[in-house]
Amino acid sequence: MIPRLLRGAILALAVLGVAACMPTVAPMGPPVAAPRLEADRIVAADAAELPLRRWLPEGEPRAVILALHGFNDYSNAIAEPAAEWAKRGIATYAYDQRGFGAAPRRGLWPGTATLVADAEAAAALIARRHPNVPLFLFGESMGGAVLLVAGTEGRMPEAAGFILAAPAVRGRETLDVFARVGLWVFSHTVPWLAGRPPPTGIRPSDNIEMLRALARDPLVIKETRIDAVKGLVDLMDDALAAAPRFARPALILIGARDDLIPDTPSALLLERLPPAPTARRRVAIYANGYHMLLRDLDAGAVRGDVADWVLSRESDPARPLPSGADRARPPAVAGGKTP
Repeated sequence: MIPRLLRGAILALAVLGVAACMPTVAPMGPPVAAPRLEADRIVAADAAELPLRRWLPEGEPRAVILALHGFNDYSNAIAEPAAEWAKRGIATYAYDQRGFGAAPRRGLWPGTATLVADAEAAAALIARRHPNVPLFLFGESMGGAVLLVAGTEGRMPEAAGFILAAPAVRGRETLDVFARVGLWVFSHTVPWLAGRPPPTGIRPSDNIEMLRALARDPLVIKETRIDAVKGLVDLMDDALAAAPRFARPALILIGARDDLIPDTPSALLLERLPPAPTARRRVAIYANGYHMLLRDLDAGAVRGDVADWVLSRESDPARPLPSGADRARPPAVAGGKTP
């Protein structure tokens, strides 16, 4: 009797919570002007200002990268790789995505459609700034999920290729029933509740000094709203759903020690992508790589692979990566079945 009453009470509370609280989404507003590129910001069509960083080589660039950061991070995430790429003649641009860094409505989830629209606008603006120079789109974790969606159905025609570093594809089908139900209940009852994640033993990187610097950085979000977590899972669902229609030239980077996006979600992504030859799609598995591949202790090999892939696309697209990580065996779904 008591368990039955308890279940009824929980259900009643959940229903009342749904009636009172829904997850908050802060999408872009109506357009008021054409997007424009300024020295330190991208001004979107709805006049939202997205802080912009750039790392330019001496002289004319040989290639351009537009980088999208991961969840709770911001454009400074790409600073060290971009400085190295500039020495090889690659220009890099990165902006704070909405809800992150110093962009508007910090901490609120903007929705997949808004994140994709901003990426499309930024790519078009930067391509116009550097005509006749190949433009590559780089996405780390959440940024990779945005690009998986944005790179389908003829979008972003200016892109010469995509670089997806530990793309965030841990959608609902890879979560257990308790995680799925818990996320739904809490995001519909206390969506505003924010906090630090509990200790789980997950290591995003082996670069401890870098992680400590992020913990001190005021622009890195430390306490995450529950409805923002739900929004991220929605985006990851969208990214997995987009995979069968993502046929663009791509370099996909996966860390063998990544426990944020482990083998099963990564394997599902690779399984669902349409077939492509090595000259068009390269998958690199880094044995010592964690989730933050370009900032790990062994990040030099990853950064070098990215630069080499970008610079050899036109002359030798089938060229092996310098690190040899593209010769490692990619993860596979256990039994060849979807979990």
